[in-house]
Amino acid sequence: MEEDLFQLRQLPVVKFRRTGESARSEDDTASGEHEVQIEGVRAGLEAVELDDGAAVPKEFANPTDDTFMVEDAVEAIGFGKFQWKLSVLTGLAWMADAMEMMILSILAPQLHCEWRLPSWQVALLTSVVFVGMMSSSTLWGNISDQYGRKTGLKISVFWTLYYGILSAFAPVYSWILVLRGLVGFGIGGVPQSVTLYAEFLPMKARAKCILLIEVFWAIGTVFEVILAVFVMPSLGWRWLLLLSAVPLLLFAVLCFWLPESARYDVLSGNQEKAIATLKRIATENGAPMPLGKLIISRQEDRGKMRDLFTPHFRWTTLLLWFIWFSNAFSYYGLVLLTTELFQAGDVCSISSRKKAVEAKCSLACEYLSKEDYMDLLWTTLSEFPGVLVTLWIIDRLGRKKTMALCFVVFSFCSLLLFICVGRNMLTLLLFIARAFISGGFQAAYVYTPEVYPTATRALGLGTCSGMARVGALITPFIAQVMLESSVYLTLAVYSGCCLLAALASCFLPIETKGRGLQESSHREWGQEMVGRGAHDAGVARSNSGSQE
Repeated sequence: MEEDLFQLRQLPVVKFRRTGESARSEDDTASGEHEVQIEGVRAGLEAVELDDGAAVPKEFANPTDDTFMVEDAVEAIGFGKFQWKLSVLTGLAWMADAMEMMILSILAPQLHCEWRLPSWQVALLTSVVFVGMMSSSTLWGNISDQYGRKTGLKISVFWTLYYGILSAFAPVYSWILVLRGLVGFGIGGVPQSVTLYAEFLPMKARAKCILLIEVFWAIGTVFEVILAVFVMPSLGWRWLLLLSAVPLLLFAVLCFWLPESARYDVLSGNQEKAIATLKRIATENGAPMPLGKLIISRQEDRGKMRDLFTPHFRWTTLLLWFIWFSNAFSYYGLVLLTTELFQAGDVCSISSRKKAVEAKCSLACEYLSKEDYMDLLWTTLSEFPGVLVTLWIIDRLGRKKTMALCFVVFSFCSLLLFICVGRNMLTLLLFIARAFISGGFQAAYVYTPEVYPTATRALGLGTCSGMARVGALITPFIAQVMLESSVYLTLAVYSGCCLLAALASCFLPIETKGRGLQESSHREWGQEMVGRGAHDAGVARSNSGSQE
C-alpha cells in the first residue's frame, strides 16, 4: 500500500481550463465537489490552458484514469482512416443487398411473361426470398452474438454469393424458386454488417455514418435499374442475376481485412485480441490509445432470446418488431406497386384495366418498357434525398420522432394516390413516399443497434430484421394479388399500417440520441457514456468499471 501511494505521489496532476473560462473559486475547490482528495497526495494542480475547441494533448490523454472501457477507447481514437475503409466495405454489403432486393421488381414481370406464370406464382417468387430472410435473420444474429460478428457476416456473404450465381442457371420455375429462397436465407445475415460497423464508431459520428452507409443502398438500387436497362433487352434476366452478384464478390474478397468487434472480444473474455484491435485502429487513425488497463466486462450469456424480453427491453422489442415489420411491408410494397402503377398509367387506369381483363387477369402480362424503366429509375433516385432528409433531422428531432415523421408522410402520400392523378404527379407522389419510407428504414437501422447492449445487439437487430422479412413476405400478395381485386383497399392497407407504426415509434420507451452504446445488460440503460465532456460521467464510468 505504501509503495502504491509513493508511486501515486510521483504522478503529475494536470488541470485543463479552456481559454476565457474563469478559474473555480476557492470555495468550490475547498468543497471537493469536482475534485477527489487523497491523503498524502499533493492536491495542487498545475494549470494548463487550452484554446476553445482544442483537443487534450496526446501526452495528457486520460492522465488520471487507470482503467478504460472499449467505449472510452473508441471515443478517444475517434473517426479516421480505419472507419473510412470500414464504411466502404460495409457499403458494398449494403449495395449487394439492395441489388438483390431491387431485382425482384424487375424479374417478376419478366418471368410472368416468359414462363406464362399466374399471378400467385409471381408473388410466391418474391415471397420465397423473404421467407429465406425471415427464417435466417434470428439465426445469423445468434451466430454473430455467439461466435463473432465477422464470422456470421462472412458465412452469410459466401452463402448468398454461391446461390445467387446458381440461380442464374435455373432451368425451370421450381428450381429458381428454391435457389432464390436460399439466396434470401443468406441475405438475412447482411444486416449484421451494421452491428459490426456501429461498434467501431464514436458516439458523435454514429448516426451520420450509419445513415451515410444507406447511400450505398441507394446506389445499389439505382445501379440495378440502370443495369436492367442495358442488360434485359439484349442479354436477358440470367445475365442480370450474374452481374448483380459482383458487389458480393468484391465484399467476399475484401472481408478478410475486417477485424472482429473489440466490444465482442471483451464481452467474450478475449481481452488481448480486443487490445490488439484497438491498437490497430489507433495506429491507422494516427491517434493515441487511452492510458491504463482495459476493463474486461462481466462474462454474460450471449445471444439469448430471453434477454430481449427483460423488463427494460420488453416493450422496446415488441414495438421495434412492429416498426420493422411496417417498414419492410410498406417499402417493398411500394417498390412492387411502382411497376404495376407505371404499367397501368395511374390508379384509375389500373382499376379499369383489371375489370377489362377479369377473365384472363392471372395470365395477362406486359413486359417493362423503356419508359417504365426510366420512371422506375426516377422513383429509385428518391433514396438519395431520403438519406439527406433523415440525416438532417435525426440528430435534431431524435430517433423516435424521425421514424414517426417518415411513417406519417408515407401514409399521407399513399392516401393522395386515391385521386386519379396523371403520370407526372404519380411519379412525384411515389418519389416522396419512397424517400420517406426509406428514411424511416434508415432511422430504424440507427436506433436498433444503439438501444440493445453488446450481449444481445446482434440478436436484437437480427430478430427485428426477421420481423421486417415477415412484412416483406406478405407484401407481394397485397401489392400484386389484392391489387387485382381493389387498388383502393391495397393503398388503404399500406396507409393504415404506417399510421400505426408512427404511433409505435412515439411510444418507444427509450430515446438513444446522444447516448453511447450500452456494454452490459446488467446496467440500467443510460449508465454508459453520454459524452466525455462531463467530468462526473467519467468518474462514474471509472468507478462502475472498477466494480466489475
